[in-house]
Order: sequence, then structure tokens, then C-alpha cells
Amino acid sequence: MSLLRDIGEDALIARLISLVPRDPTPSAGPGDDCAVADYPGDQERVQLLKTDALVCNVHFDSNTSPQQVGWKAVARVVSDFAAMGGRPERFLVTVALPAETELSWAEGLYAGIGEGLRTFGAVLAGGETTRVPTGSAAVISVSATGSVAREKLVLRSTAKAGDVLMVTGRLGGSFAHKHLHFMPRIKEADWLVSNFKPTAMMDLSDGLAKDLPRLAEASGCGFELNFDALPKNEGCCVDRALGDGEDYELLMAVAPERLADLATAWAQAFPHLELTAIGRLVDHGKGISLHGGWDHFAPS
Repeated sequence: MSLLRDIGEDALIARLISLVPRDPTPSAGPGDDCAVADYPGDQERVQLLKTDALVCNVHFDSNTSPQQVGWKAVARVVSDFAAMGGRPERFLVTVALPAETELSWAEGLYAGIGEGLRTFGAVLAGGETTRVPTGSAAVISVSATGSVAREKLVLRSTAKAGDVLMVTGRLGGSFAHKHLHFMPRIKEADWLVSNFKPTAMMDLSDGLAKDLPRLAEASGCGFELNFDALPKNEGCCVDRALGDGEDYELLMAVAPERLADLATAWAQAFPHLELTAIGRLVDHGKGISLHGGWDHFAPS
């Protein structure tokens, strides 16, 4: 009998989506940061759809402030909208909690959710509450819709060999530093798609070692990486910068002829946030491979 841990998360997703009907003409379906759908009668904008979940003792521990859990539940979704160049609009929240959960914890969770929604200009449109058996983990599931101008939409699949790979901020050590209070790079992404639209982009949630191969594969490319150039958080080695995950920085591909102008303009627009060239995309079948990063069903 095969187990989920025998195949890993990416292979599991590929097998599951092969079993269900899918949009025959999607702008972007399963596999990108958000799904993309056309607005009937609106040729100027496209709709973004995203769902995500937090599970106690996977994404936070039982001692975590519920306000921080609520913030993270919203911010993770917003980070995916940023990766597509868009903005969130309406949220649906499902909470599955043991009946013995303290009321103050549930209220604190929604206080954090509310803070996130107000910060990013979104609203709660609905949701669901349900119980889980005594002793089971709390689960917070968040779905959201948003939009982006069609001309500003960025996918993972549209880069090409020769493009320069860049990341915002620093990588590694998120669980010790920022995973509960990070700020999604939505302002930076909006600036990028308005001024120096990347050829491809995604957010780093599972670690560079897991996410970079996904972007390269989606674009039909291989990749090369300058390990010495990786921007690392204090106390982190290269391996941690590659594999810790939960960075919520932007990984992007940029046409090489735009690199110098982008670097100059970025330094003026965001003087306190690094933008670092870390490698380049190459022809498919060439380059290096990476191993590591977060996998919910890591092969044994």
C-alpha cells in the first residue's frame, strides 16, 4: 500500500488534480501561486483565487498568540496575491476547533484576522465554523478572491533561459524571526509589475530549494545558482537559506537587459529592502538541481 509520504507533496498534487474536472482554458490553474479566471465581460482585469490552511503544530504551536495566528492566516494568502502582481478583496474563513477551545482564543484569532484584512484593504465575506474531536489539532482554512490588471499579471511559467533570478530581503531562520509577523511584499510587487514587470514570479513559502525548481520547471527551464550571493538572515548558513522555508519573500526572473535600471530604481524606491541577483535560468535539462525545503509529505 502506497502512503502519502512515499511520493511527496508535488507528486501527490499532480495525481489528485488528474482525477477531477478542470477549466479547459485557464489563465493559470493548479500549480501557480493563485488560480486565475476571466471576469465575464471585463477584458481589462482577471480574477485571482486562493485557498490556504494553517494547522496547529505544523504552522504554529499551541503556545502561539491567537492574534499572531490570525495575522499569519491572512498574510500567507496576501503573499500569494502579491506573487501574481494582484491584490486581495474578499475572504472566506473556516475554523475547525476542539469544543474545549477557550472563547478568548477564538476571539483573539479573529482579532488577528481583522487586523490583517484592514491592513491589506480586504473584507470578510463569509466562512464556516466546525468542531474537531477532542485532542485534535485546530485548523484555520482561508480562501480569498482578488484581482489584477491583465497586463500586470505575472505567472511562474513565462520566464525564459537567460533571465536573471532575484530575491527580495533575506532568507532562512523564519521560524525564529518572522513567520508570525511578516509583511507580505505586496507594495513591492505592485511597484514591480508597474515599472519593471518580471518575466516570472512566486513567493517563497517552502524554501528556495523547493520553490526555485518549481518556477524553473513551470517555465520549461533549468537554473544556475550563485550560492555565495544568497542573502542570509543573521545566524543562517547557506543550507538554512535554501531549506528553512516560510520566508515569504519574492523570487522573480528578470530580463537581463533590465537588470541595471531595475537595481537603480529599486534602491531609490525601497532603500531598506535588498534585491539580490542569485543566479539565472538556463535551457531545460541544464544547470543544477536542489534538494530540501518544506514538503508536507516528504518522501521517506
